Amino acid sequence: MGNAPFVSGNKFHCGGVEMLSLYHPAAVMYCRFTTPAYQMAQGMVFATEEINKSPNLLPNITLGFGIYDSCDIIVKALEGTLWLLSGQVGPAPNYQCRSKSNVVAIVGDSRSQVSIPMARILGLYRYPQVSYASGALSLSDKRVFPSFVRSLPSTYLKYSAFARMLTHFRWTWVGILAEDDDYGQQVSQVLREKFAATGICVEFFETLPVIDMDKKMDYLINVIKKSTANAVVITSSDSRLYPLLVEMSRKNITGKVWLGSDEWPYSILFARKDLFPILQGAIWFSVHSSTLPGFKEFLDDINPLKNSNDPFTKQFWETTFICKWPKTESGAEISVQSEDGTPTCTGKETLKGLDIAFLDVLHLGFTYNTYLAIYAVAHALHNMHSCILGNGPFVNGSCAKHLNFEPWQLLHYIKSVHFYDSMGEEFYLDATGNPPDVYDILNWQITQQETVNYVIIGSFDSRFPYGQDLRINASAIMWTGVQKKVPTSHCSDSCLPGFRKASQQGRPICCFLCIPCSEGEISNQTDSTDCQPCSSDFWPDEKRETCIQKSIEYLSYEDPLGTVLAFISAFSALLPAAILVIFIKNHDTPVVKANNRDISYVLLIALILCFLCSLIFIGQPNSVTCMLRQVAFGIVFVLCVSCVLAKTIMVVIAFKATNPNSRLKNWVGSTLPNTIVFISVLIQCIICSSWLISSPPFPERNITFQMGKIIIQCNEGSPFAFWCMLGYMGLLTSISLIVAFLSRNLPDSFNEAKFITFSMIVFASVWLSFIPAYLSTQGKFMVAVEIFAIFSSSAGLLACIFLPKCYIILLKPHQNTREYLMGKGAHGERKM
Repeated sequence: MGNAPFVSGNKFHCGGVEMLSLYHPAAVMYCRFTTPAYQMAQGMVFATEEINKSPNLLPNITLGFGIYDSCDIIVKALEGTLWLLSGQVGPAPNYQCRSKSNVVAIVGDSRSQVSIPMARILGLYRYPQVSYASGALSLSDKRVFPSFVRSLPSTYLKYSAFARMLTHFRWTWVGILAEDDDYGQQVSQVLREKFAATGICVEFFETLPVIDMDKKMDYLINVIKKSTANAVVITSSDSRLYPLLVEMSRKNITGKVWLGSDEWPYSILFARKDLFPILQGAIWFSVHSSTLPGFKEFLDDINPLKNSNDPFTKQFWETTFICKWPKTESGAEISVQSEDGTPTCTGKETLKGLDIAFLDVLHLGFTYNTYLAIYAVAHALHNMHSCILGNGPFVNGSCAKHLNFEPWQLLHYIKSVHFYDSMGEEFYLDATGNPPDVYDILNWQITQQETVNYVIIGSFDSRFPYGQDLRINASAIMWTGVQKKVPTSHCSDSCLPGFRKASQQGRPICCFLCIPCSEGEISNQTDSTDCQPCSSDFWPDEKRETCIQKSIEYLSYEDPLGTVLAFISAFSALLPAAILVIFIKNHDTPVVKANNRDISYVLLIALILCFLCSLIFIGQPNSVTCMLRQVAFGIVFVLCVSCVLAKTIMVVIAFKATNPNSRLKNWVGSTLPNTIVFISVLIQCIICSSWLISSPPFPERNITFQMGKIIIQCNEGSPFAFWCMLGYMGLLTSISLIVAFLSRNLPDSFNEAKFITFSMIVFASVWLSFIPAYLSTQGKFMVAVEIFAIFSSSAGLLACIFLPKCYIILLKPHQNTREYLMGKGAHGERKM
């Protein structure tokens, strides 16, 4: 394959590799020259020379190239494409003036809006097209653009990573400025979809007109100025954005963080110092660029005198050194100074030591992609030429002819290319013709010398697993203005832990209210959308940020209330025990004998047990204590009441038996009261046994009654059985009260009825007041109410029945005689 000269303008030359490059907005004769585009061209030249010098890549084959400048104009790009296909100057669709073109592939164009119409035509012929800067998502559709591939990553992962970066900085309220072309609209639509999926809201979406920007300028300025979003996403070229930033600088509108997924911040247009306050802190996803060994020396060695037919380098020289090449007349140079005083270029100037963006090989951007595009074609040619007949990828294992292959055959090898560059960076293409998504995240910073510095603050590499693919070093970022911390960009302030977000009707989801979590719920993250309930054994802390263990509550001995009640129970049990001792020591005295001595003993023992049974109610409930406490209480109290009932009945019988011929004499003695006590207690035992068998009480954890506490209590099992037990006890109490009340006027010698009446009134009053108090309390206070009822009713019985007798026995022994009691009785009869 022959060499091709480095050409420009409207001349077409054949070559091994053709580069159709968009120098935006550069041109040679008809377009304005730009340094970044020239650096990309030099990247192509450097790659071609490097390949031609390589003994391992395309040995014995020399690559050439030709350059055509489309001037960022679709018509010119299509014109050049048709020249290539037809082989003549001037468009001639579907016509070829020569048998075979030496041009094997097109490397370009840069802008998507130019590459798309080119790709439609080249796709018809399956002519390989490798772009180094066209990022439109639609170009990944191989049904529409079958021969288009690119060295620039362009997949949805980039925009997902972009949304994740915004989330990393908690920017949920953004604006979007998009260039009004296919690429700007497509990228903006994808970004909005990704933003919506990650909870980011768009406050405004405005387009930057391709033409007549001045007509929309005031409107755009007003939108940005009134916007509360401090993060503004740009999907535009530098030329479309530049007038807007200039106007913002003129009106001193600062404080916005400009975000991009394109290379516009690299533009020399933004090197104006009046734009520094506007662009300071800008962040963008840039195509990953590796260092190219030897490229810096290659750039330093550029000189227009080495190739007099190279107009690119001459224009670069004029731009860099601010000089003019002398005009020529009839082949002779006229070295005169220009009218404006600009010095004449000599070619003796040197690039070494200059601090200009052109010589910055650390941020090559699209130049590196151009380098990769040339190498991709070279490796495809190498693989095609290395094909072994019979093992080829085409029909019957055939290979392409080395010097007479079809474009679609080379396209096959380009799509399957896989190699490593000089720095070990891996390159390959996926099914859509895109390389791996590898990006650098850069920050636009101003140095102390008031120069622009592009600092890498992170990266995105799709070859790593999710979570490790996006890396951001926030400490390396220099933010806009004088701020030393991350700027905020949200519609509503973040909801702190302990609150949840509540949407506002008619407003975006990013505009919300912060509502405290409900009782029993927490949120332990900022901006939680929901509050999480704590498990049954836990409860929120005061700030409702974490779940803490609920406090367990029951009437324990360590509790002050439990301690007091236990002390009262033990002390109170000593009183009936002391009275029992007194009665036993004075068992032969008339006071003890006249009041049914045996039943009195049983009653005193029952009262001791009543006081002591309250101890079962103190302490942590378990299966045994829950069954014992109510059963023991019910049986012991029935024993007390039945003894009182027996004493009352015996008083009546004793009085009636004094009448002559009374049949009640046969009932005087211990048999009847013992029988009454036994039968009464037996019935209660049957009730309690049925209760324990059918549905016994059991311990339970009450987590609903009191917030933040677990109340360990006894569930009565069968409420019906419980109230039957209490009802039976109430029935005996009522009978005893009635009988005692009716016998209150019997002779004093035998009469305990008055004291029994008082004791039953106290007893009934206590338990009647106990019922509503018991039903209205829970936990340890319910237990305390029941213990208090036990104390009160037991104390009432003890005080009303036995204290008067102890008073006589201990303090009035002279009244403890038969004569005194009989005299008292006779006196009572005389009164009647």
